[in-house]
Amino acid sequence: MCPALAQLPGYKYQIVPYTIKRCTREIKIPIDTLSTDDKFIDIILYDNHTWEYLTYDRPDIDSTAVYDDYFDIEALHAHYPNESIPAEVDICLTDDAHGYCVPYQGRVSSRFKMRRRRPHYGLDVALHTGDSIRAAFDGVVRIATGRRTGGYGNLIILRHSNGLETYYGHLSKLLVDVGEPVKAGEVIGLGGSTGRSTGPHLHFETRYRGKAFDPERLFDFEKGELRSSEFCLKKDYLNIYSHYGQTDKESKAASQAQYYKVRKGDTLGKIAARHGTTVNKICRLNGIKSTKTLRVGQRLRVR
Repeated sequence: MCPALAQLPGYKYQIVPYTIKRCTREIKIPIDTLSTDDKFIDIILYDNHTWEYLTYDRPDIDSTAVYDDYFDIEALHAHYPNESIPAEVDICLTDDAHGYCVPYQGRVSSRFKMRRRRPHYGLDVALHTGDSIRAAFDGVVRIATGRRTGGYGNLIILRHSNGLETYYGHLSKLLVDVGEPVKAGEVIGLGGSTGRSTGPHLHFETRYRGKAFDPERLFDFEKGELRSSEFCLKKDYLNIYSHYGQTDKESKAASQAQYYKVRKGDTLGKIAARHGTTVNKICRLNGIKSTKTLRVGQRLRVR
């Protein structure tokens, strides 16, 4: 009792007995998790012999955009008619309903370009065998196989609602199956060096209606960032000579470039005359000297 109250004249008090009730709310302790046939639902088991469902966010996939007439689970590359490709198209990469993830953050060891006289339609990111490879966007698995993939080795191809497809090559292990929905950031495979590969790396491609464009237009792989939430894809970009870092004018010029394969008996003078240009221009376009010895089969830019 407060002493100040006891000193007041005429103040009377009475001691009333009382009891304290203890809160006995039961605490359940999870002891195990069981998988179900649906990878977005697990079952949690508790120590008191009860259980409940644990649900994960499902990918938001527009089935009408994914499952078109060209969703082929046999052919590696989707074969859309050329006239179906517009001059330019705006592509939403991420918003409140759709996330993204850089498939693997690391050093780019080879870029989208002609390489050893062959087109390299993606880029390579150095890694260690067994490193996790993640889905770039929400999507559906169209290809997941190591058979008849050419130089890709173990390959996964994802079809996305935004009209893109992404390729993940040289994997040591596939963790998803054809037709399976995946969420951006989900681990879909492990990095490796299968197929035509000189060491562990991820070969990553981005394609629109079957045509490849430079993945670095979308992602900064070394920083692990998406360059923009919206991407304007121009038809000029769907060319091996068009790459990130060029201006639109440079990209258009590169996509309209003309090339010639050197034949037996060719000289720079003969090639220049045949294409209505000069030896100096051919040398400037190819970064060579007029005294360079030509190889049969060599590709030269003539325009």
